[in-house]
Amino acid sequence: MAGGITETGEPYSPFVGLVYMFNLIVGTGALTMPKAFAAAGWVVSVSLISFLAFMSFMTTTFVIEAMAAANAQLRWKRREQEEINDSDSSSDYSDDEVNVRGRSEPVETRPILSVQRAVNVDHFDIVERVEMGQMASMFFNKVGVNMFYICIIVYLYGDLAIYAAAVPVSLMEVACGNHSCSTGSVKYNDTESCWGPVRRKDAYRVFLAVFTLFLGPFTFFNAQKTKYLQILTSLMRWIAFTMMIILALIRIGKGHSEGHPSVAQISGVPNLFGVCVYSFMCQHSLPSLVTPISNKQRMSALVMADYILILCFYSLLSLTAIFCFDSSLLRDMYTLNFTDNCDVLSIPVLRYFLGLFPVFTISTNFPIIAVTLRNNWKTLFHRDGGTYPWVVDRIVFPLITIVPPIIVAFCTHDLESLVGITGAYAGTGIQYIIPAFLVYFSRRHLEPVLGRDAVNKHRSPFHHTFWVWFVILWATFCLMFVTANIVLTETKN
Repeated sequence: MAGGITETGEPYSPFVGLVYMFNLIVGTGALTMPKAFAAAGWVVSVSLISFLAFMSFMTTTFVIEAMAAANAQLRWKRREQEEINDSDSSSDYSDDEVNVRGRSEPVETRPILSVQRAVNVDHFDIVERVEMGQMASMFFNKVGVNMFYICIIVYLYGDLAIYAAAVPVSLMEVACGNHSCSTGSVKYNDTESCWGPVRRKDAYRVFLAVFTLFLGPFTFFNAQKTKYLQILTSLMRWIAFTMMIILALIRIGKGHSEGHPSVAQISGVPNLFGVCVYSFMCQHSLPSLVTPISNKQRMSALVMADYILILCFYSLLSLTAIFCFDSSLLRDMYTLNFTDNCDVLSIPVLRYFLGLFPVFTISTNFPIIAVTLRNNWKTLFHRDGGTYPWVVDRIVFPLITIVPPIIVAFCTHDLESLVGITGAYAGTGIQYIIPAFLVYFSRRHLEPVLGRDAVNKHRSPFHHTFWVWFVILWATFCLMFVTANIVLTETKN
């Protein structure tokens, strides 16, 4: 994310690309969505999430178009450089002719091959992986580049705070929960006892400290996500999600459901907005996902199919949850509703699996996000030709990466609010504002170079400028609405 042009990687089919995008988008945010659905009402929730899925699909096509534009600009610059090099090499010959194997030929015949070669190349082929940071440096001015990195950094801080809170919360619930199921689903207070004199919130902080000691040091090194680790976490994710949906459907089918969700509650909309934006986030990882796809002829249709599947999945997970469980008893982390309720799941091993599922999946992602955030800090302050002192590079940057999210997680473990705020502010910037400006300025950069007749084959279906400004106005309205709601809520309290 912080880097520029990198290796494309092994190519894969469009279907595999669809699966990778699905796995990337469906993550921790989905576990906080059922409670947000219950707070906003099921009709409002389904309507809002459908609209936000459409908006996210639109900005995804914006990023893909900007990627194609970035590839075109890189090719054009290389062609210019080749022409300069060719003109420099031809300066050793006379202005009128060059000797080739004993005969004279006009100099004008020399660049014909390069011109013919350029004609056969589609400038807009996405063959080089150009990360969003590199695209921002190509199409934005210095202020825009700095704003981009600040937005990315804020989002990654929110991500780390969510991860740092989610793991200890899950461990606390498993360690301190009612696994005998003697009283059914219960909503506990943080001041209640966990182990004798140790309160639940004390246990949470102990687990947070252990989590920090085990995973925090990875921030000081370079962590790489292996292929097999990714396969394992994806497999666990799908087993857990499928189990929760099936178990909720079985309980509803037996007539034992406790959920009676409201139709609409406007007070829950701001937080639902943030959760949904966070749950549809993939724009910052599109270069890594899209570039290796072997056949990109129908990218818009591929992405649309993915978003329809994800929308159906989120709706199914959340609707089964709010009709299966009492809305007042839904947890911030939906998996925890299955750990102490034998009416839903009577097998202890499976209850422990669902309770600990976020621990395994989130723990594998935390070092990757931390290293990414550290590298973004380095890029933000990077000066051409300059290097950082050893202490700054190996100590200061890792510390400013890991300390703030741990402090936030120490102060609160309200996952619904953390996800909502991260999605509403930083998520709005990454998912709406940055893609809209990227596609707008990429078009302005390429028009003088390639001309108005040059058609980007990866152009967004929403190519009219109206859609760009619509996204920006929508993002501005959402930020104002969420901020006003937070201010009014705090004023009432």
